[in-house]
Amino acid sequence: MLLYFKFIVGFAVIIKGADFLVDGSSSIARRFRVSELVIGLTVVAFGTSTPELFVNIVASLKGNSEIAIGNILGSNIANILLILGISSIICPLSVTKGTVWKEIPFSLLAAIVLGMMANDQFIDKNGISLLTRIDGLVLLSFFIIFLYYSFSIAKEIEGIETHVPLKEHGLAKSVLLVMLGLGGLCFGGDWIVEGAVDLALKLGISQSVVGLTIVAVGTSLPELATSAVAAHRGKPDIAVGNVVGSNIFNIFFVLGVSAVIKPIPFNSRSNIDIGVVILASLLLFTFMFTGQKRSIDRWEGVVSLMLYGAYLVFQII
Repeated sequence: MLLYFKFIVGFAVIIKGADFLVDGSSSIARRFRVSELVIGLTVVAFGTSTPELFVNIVASLKGNSEIAIGNILGSNIANILLILGISSIICPLSVTKGTVWKEIPFSLLAAIVLGMMANDQFIDKNGISLLTRIDGLVLLSFFIIFLYYSFSIAKEIEGIETHVPLKEHGLAKSVLLVMLGLGGLCFGGDWIVEGAVDLALKLGISQSVVGLTIVAVGTSLPELATSAVAAHRGKPDIAVGNVVGSNIFNIFFVLGVSAVIKPIPFNSRSNIDIGVVILASLLLFTFMFTGQKRSIDRWEGVVSLMLYGAYLVFQII
């Protein structure tokens, strides 16, 4: 019972922590006259991925590399198949040419780069595959390129301001919210990692499977909320951009930071999951040319959900 309590409370604390962090940071940014658009592209966009970041940092420091890798790969798979699947059923998601030809291919590149970096054992014939600190710095360099691109197209993204918290707090309250948010992310991340390790031991399954399923879906809840609300409001670019951007953020920034803090051992069995991330990205790209052009239709959302269900069954069995 304590095991499930730790999991549930951990997810609740980490998601609320991300909410506090976004709220406080947005309020501070407003006080310095930062535009709503820039806040949406940075504070809010980063905020939805902070649960993955803190879970990974905790897992990396504790030596639970399977949870760290599994969390990112599982989140990226859930983002495409589960979150975009649900969002497109709510409202078909039409996107711009830039999303089709730049952002989706960039997320595919992220998965391919990770696959190459994590397979020293096969490429260089080394005894162990490892995401080193150098690998982490290279991933962060790719992230800076993506950030530059995001700012260059910022004015083309309509409606991103609607996802910025409306309240502006006093400076003291804003700083307190940021501190509470960071504290919640740290404690929630710690409880989730501890719960994942305990659950894996109790069920007799690998930590990787727990990271790929329960932890990944739990840390992806902010992305689900953002994309579902955007789809309901008729803002498909925000819904798709949030997911694709999160996938790029997860690999280039979250894994980059995690590897710089502490090199991450890579189990060759995770190549299957990297393959699923690549296939899901290719499927998303293919959807842009089937049915209505540059759109994820409802039937494609149903196909995505069925594939995600099949993936979960494969992991569990």
